[in-house]
Amino acid sequence: MKLVAVCWDPTQRSRAVRGEQFRGAISDQLLAAGVQQLFLQVADEHARVRSPSPFPLFGTKPVAVVNAWASDPMPVIAILESAGYKVAAWPAEESVYKDYGDNAHSGPRTWPDGARSPGITVVSLLERPASLDRDEWIRRWHGVMSPVSERIQPRTRYVRNVLEAPLTPDAPAIEGLVEECWPSGAHLTNPMLFYGAGGPVELVRNMAAIIQAVSHCFWIWRIQSVVMSEYFMFTREPTNP
Repeated sequence: MKLVAVCWDPTQRSRAVRGEQFRGAISDQLLAAGVQQLFLQVADEHARVRSPSPFPLFGTKPVAVVNAWASDPMPVIAILESAGYKVAAWPAEESVYKDYGDNAHSGPRTWPDGARSPGITVVSLLERPASLDRDEWIRRWHGVMSPVSERIQPRTRYVRNVLEAPLTPDAPAIEGLVEECWPSGAHLTNPMLFYGAGGPVELVRNMAAIIQAVSHCFWIWRIQSVVMSEYFMFTREPTNP
């Protein structure tokens, strides 16, 4: 089973301390606890790039996302909480829409486990609008939003996670989490790069297409997006319990 654990830091550790902790002691403990595969996104010292989304305007943003394949999710949650993080966790159904080497913007992955992935990652927490049932929401997200954004935006990797019922109390009311990887930080801060535009007219056209597609399946003002670094800490094909 894949577990997605989103972490907030009430102690407000520095980015460098946080990064070292997740890449080091926390990863070691998770693997020792039997996690079969482990990917991290961390808002560490290497991810000091402004988010392309201003939302939420208030409140505290997550500082890390742990993607762990484990037969028992509870030790994963316990390890993260014992490190002082507030944790919300969900079983997740993952679909990799595009991976490294599977698009025109990146070659295949060549870096080893534990090394930071090139570029920058945006993690977005997604709510399902109350007007859409779950099946229709997924159909619009996967069948409309994903193809439109893939056609326009130069991402190197795009992973969708459909979240099931939360395993932790007081989890936010989100049902999706997206991992979008980009070639560089400039691709988040330069609208021409972010929207894959070659000029002002194409920029306006592409922005309109993205906004329309997003509005078709999400409340734009409710999307929480955080810029993070990506780490494949331990990769192998997980086994089913």
